[in-house]
Amino acid sequence: MDQETVSLQPRMDVAELTAFLDAAFPMHTRQTLGEVVSIAPEGLRMRLDPTPSMARPGNIVSGPTLMALADCAAYLVIAAFNGPEAMAVTNALSISFLRACRFEPIFVDARLLKLGRRLASAEIRIWQRSEDRLIAHSTVGYALP
Repeated sequence: MDQETVSLQPRMDVAELTAFLDAAFPMHTRQTLGEVVSIAPEGLRMRLDPTPSMARPGNIVSGPTLMALADCAAYLVIAAFNGPEAMAVTNALSISFLRACRFEPIFVDARLLKLGRRLASAEIRIWQRSEDRLIAHSTVGYALP
């Protein structure tokens, strides 16, 4: 039976999620995935300070960087509520880029939409400066082992 997001409590805290992420990805990749800032029953928040290697022409943060950030946030919000399972894999990712992403702090809010036995999905909101200044919006699906 599927669980509703509102009835779930996180099973992992910020330190546990950070350790899980550090162990799951090689250090050179890990540096591009941001940091978990907070976790709550509504979901989690991450922050990424973009580096010059994330640039695309026009001196803005690249789409692939934002897609990786959305995917990572979904991976972590699912882990936070389901428990640490390194072999959960992305089975769908849809993203809409709404405005250019500047080289300033990027924030990501991830909210679990569904947590089933075999599938999970999350809504991802990427923003800068203000929560209502969306850079991108994404839905991400995961297959659970």
